[in-house]
Amino acid sequence: MSRGGAAIIAPQMTTITRGGMRARLAGDAGDIDAVMALRRQAWPSDRVDPLDAVAGQLMIEGRDGRLLATLRVGLVPALALAGSYSARFYDLAPLAAEGGLWLEPGRFAAAPGAGWEALRLCWAALARIALEAGLRGLFGCASFPGADWQHHREALALLAAQPVPSGALRPGPLASERVAYPALAGAVSDQKVALAGMPPLLRFYLSLGGQVSDHAVVDRQLDTLHVFTCVETDRIPKARRESLRALAMD
Repeated sequence: MSRGGAAIIAPQMTTITRGGMRARLAGDAGDIDAVMALRRQAWPSDRVDPLDAVAGQLMIEGRDGRLLATLRVGLVPALALAGSYSARFYDLAPLAAEGGLWLEPGRFAAAPGAGWEALRLCWAALARIALEAGLRGLFGCASFPGADWQHHREALALLAAQPVPSGALRPGPLASERVAYPALAGAVSDQKVALAGMPPLLRFYLSLGGQVSDHAVVDRQLDTLHVFTCVETDRIPKARRESLRALAMD
């Protein structure tokens, strides 16, 4: 997957071990089979995607060796942004003009009962990749299960209250089926319900000061609704950046 001589590639990451759990990148066919099995539990319509051949697969394993969570991770030079997964649904030309190296996480899936420790280790792994690669930022599609936006109204209302991104962080419309959720979602009636209804990856992005697109996209193939999210590493609040750095270190 390349554009203009630049290619999307798998990142490098040294394994993280915490309390008997570990985060590592998939290394063989058996790992990939386990990743795909867990992905299909989370997204029944999911199939092997062309990006799976070039990106890496992050694996979070429990103390018993069971796969608890997985996340596809691809390093994307600015010149290759048009070949990213997000570019199938959003016009990323403004972001590409910014230059630099970006990370696109996607296809997050967690086993039932994975727990907060698995999520924390996943975020630690993303932080380590960011530190080792010297990223300009992270971006991706944060997906809600179920394509009907009304099922996610509370969470979308909370997103609508976020600052609207401008310039490079504001992708142009591209998909044919879009939801202008800021005009539809209304006010937040229950903050806890709104937060609980957000995908884990989206909550992580927002905790870093990330911004979201001003529209959502309906994906009928996967039966999801997603928003584009983007985090610039140099705009992560200092305290949060320091805590992530500590989290990424053994």
